[in-house]
Amino acid sequence: MQSAASPSTATTPTARSWRVLVCDDIATIRHLLRINFELEGHLVDEAVDGTALLAHLLDPEQQRPDVVVLDVHMFPVDGWHTIKAIRAEPTLTDLPVVLLSAGVHGLDLAQAHAAGFDAVIAKPFDPDDLVALVSRVAASGRVAPGPA
Repeated sequence: MQSAASPSTATTPTARSWRVLVCDDIATIRHLLRINFELEGHLVDEAVDGTALLAHLLDPEQQRPDVVVLDVHMFPVDGWHTIKAIRAEPTLTDLPVVLLSAGVHGLDLAQAHAAGFDAVIAKPFDPDDLVALVSRVAASGRVAPGPA
């Protein structure tokens, strides 16, 4: 079984680097995300599903990420249940979360924002667009408080 989160192998972060926690149940997607963020100097942690993500976020020994990139189509705990749990946790209400999914093309963006996501990006994604969006979200923080 894969651990809930694995620390980045990147060295010292740059002044404009962010700690990004990526959550996707597909190892190749997590690897692709890691590579794209690390190439830009960001630190990356990984979670394999919503349960592992929440465990990481609530573990006082783990460094808190600046932003989470969360897939919604995961098993056994999907991103919709995970964002609800994140927004219900008082210590995480200000944590920016970006929805990443292949199923966002028909998604009502208002529904995603109402659920607590701060931004949405579709798979397949352009790596430069993904990194730029996640960096903007990390820099600006939560757009609005999510539902409790």
